[in-house]
Amino acid sequence: MKNADLQQRKDAATPRGVGVMCQFYAERALNAELWDVEGRRFIDFAAGIAVLNTGHRHPKIVAAIEQQLGKFTHTCYQVVPYAEYVELAERINQLTPGSHAKKTAFFSSGAEAVENAIKIARAATGRSAVIAFAGGFHGRTMMGMALTGKVAPYKIGFGPFPAEIYHAPYPVELHGISVDDAINAVHMLFKADVDPQRVAAIILEPVQGEGGFYAAPAAFMQALRALCDQHGILLIADEIQTGFARTGKLFAMQHYDVVPDLMTIAKSLAGGMPLSAVCGRAEIMDAPNPGGLGGTYAGNPLAIASALAVIDVIEEEQLCQRANVLGDRLKDSLQSLRRSVPQISDVRGLGGMIAVEFANPANGEPDAAFTKQVQTLALQKGLLLLTCGVYSNVIRFLFPLTIEDSVMDEALTILAAALQEAASC
Repeated sequence: MKNADLQQRKDAATPRGVGVMCQFYAERALNAELWDVEGRRFIDFAAGIAVLNTGHRHPKIVAAIEQQLGKFTHTCYQVVPYAEYVELAERINQLTPGSHAKKTAFFSSGAEAVENAIKIARAATGRSAVIAFAGGFHGRTMMGMALTGKVAPYKIGFGPFPAEIYHAPYPVELHGISVDDAINAVHMLFKADVDPQRVAAIILEPVQGEGGFYAAPAAFMQALRALCDQHGILLIADEIQTGFARTGKLFAMQHYDVVPDLMTIAKSLAGGMPLSAVCGRAEIMDAPNPGGLGGTYAGNPLAIASALAVIDVIEEEQLCQRANVLGDRLKDSLQSLRRSVPQISDVRGLGGMIAVEFANPANGEPDAAFTKQVQTLALQKGLLLLTCGVYSNVIRFLFPLTIEDSVMDEALTILAAALQEAASC
């Protein structure tokens, strides 16, 4: 089987709207390594877009799925429930920030979790409006696109979107937007666009994913919490990309002295199986009537079994601590290259959620072309990288937190070579 043959078949059989980065096809993978159908090896710093914090095919996760496979694969939880769903909900309720009573409902995708968080917020408050932020990404469904603060490529040609969604700037000092600017913009929304008494929720990623791996400043998060409390608005933390040890804590909100009312989680929750969740204050989660939440595949038993194993692996292998160690190594490596790669304008991140941003050294403008060149060169050398950012000038690093030290060293060598080669062109 050849990659070129598969590429021709893909082009003929699947729509171009499903954008695909690589032109080779996976044959097998293990931990942080992936091999294509022609036997070429790659180090995976994409991890299925932050899905594989525990790596490809962790043996404990594989064993848990196999064990569940021998019992049953589907009943629909809403028809015939099963104990593991309840057990996972109990564990999520215990592990998420805050000591208040919580409840959790499971779904299949991150976008589904976001949609249901908005439904729950509207049911609990009796209000309809929602505020999100520029640069935020919340999914490709209609509500997800409406909330997402980036037009290309997500929104082009798909409108109109659901009504009563408002956007404010996200604070990024690097791009001239302060915490005061962002909070003042929310106040201006209240003056010019929407009565705060009609706002059900404010939703944000504590670290923007697709937006560029910008962490919300603590002062911003605290100001949002105070604003929500003042007006009876619910604060929703979208932890779909930031959760499950990626930032050096189990959840990114644990870096702040702020507790959200609702959280959305997905991606690395189930180690590659499709599973998402909304967790929140018990009284808020109970607002929708029976039947208002759910889904045929929501909380699939194979995915639930995998998620229970993921939590065990994170705890047993101390992956929060591992994220901090690996993240520091990566940041040190990138900082050491700044003299030979003047396009590096910023190196940032929490734990293992690290990004490098590029700008033209002559004028300081975001340099998307250089970013793409680094990604292409790294891929040619066997390292998978993802770009992001409103200006497409950021590389984000999403290596499995279980990566072996020797493989991490190899990846850093490849990365340095790609950066220096791009800088010399």
